[in-house]
Amino acid sequence: MYRYERQYVGPLQAIIMDWAGTTVDFGSMAPIRAFQALFASHGVPISEQEAREPMGVEKREHIRQLCAMPRIQSAWLDAKNSATTQDDIDSMYDEFVPLQIAAIAETAVLIPGLLDTLAWANNKGINVGANTGYADIMIEGLLERAASQGYTPDSNVCATQVPKGRPYPYMAMMNAIELGVENLCACVKIDDTLTGIDEGLNAGMWTIGVAISGNEVGMSMDDWNSLNEAKQSELRLKAHQRFRSAGAHYVVDTIADVVPVLESIELRLASGEKP
Repeated sequence: MYRYERQYVGPLQAIIMDWAGTTVDFGSMAPIRAFQALFASHGVPISEQEAREPMGVEKREHIRQLCAMPRIQSAWLDAKNSATTQDDIDSMYDEFVPLQIAAIAETAVLIPGLLDTLAWANNKGINVGANTGYADIMIEGLLERAASQGYTPDSNVCATQVPKGRPYPYMAMMNAIELGVENLCACVKIDDTLTGIDEGLNAGMWTIGVAISGNEVGMSMDDWNSLNEAKQSELRLKAHQRFRSAGAHYVVDTIADVVPVLESIELRLASGEKP
């Protein structure tokens, strides 16, 4: 057990990671496919950029925020001759669930470098948590497929299991409780969305933004690798700046780059620094 100290100088106790775009599904494509299919089925096509705007929040809230966007509001009114209601949002969420489950099943491939990060954490005795804006009913297949590839987090929390999802800190805090964390400042939240960074900051944790593999760039691995170096540099810089502006303590390209950062955080903890 860690003894409580006013100034914590102990080791890193836990890392808590998002799912899509951070540990699986390079480009965070599954939610986008599902949201676009959902709105198209109602005669209101939405762009990938629109679909990504609220990424990281709980999915019913994501639908609500999409419906509140002026362009989508106007298109819905044209298609339906009425504004969206709460009943519409609830009905769309019910339609969304099977679309999301199917999309997750198609994209649940571990992002390269995750297993090396997990091995490092295991060797250090650091617990690993996961959380997500997905509902618990959406992720059974994801958990099974991730496990078959070597990833089973010690704790997993979905947005539907807490009073409020991101940017509220409740999911990360529930992870910390389940992992037996004694000092929140000894935890790191790793996420590919700005709202996920807000979650970690609001929980009093260190935060690492994942710039390339997730929502900020929003490209599959094949599409990213097909870009020339100049275009990659342009997109990388923009994504890194967005995370820095959101208050992330560190920003990396993908989960493959986090171990040196985690080692840096350990040194800062040892010297008494806090997030």
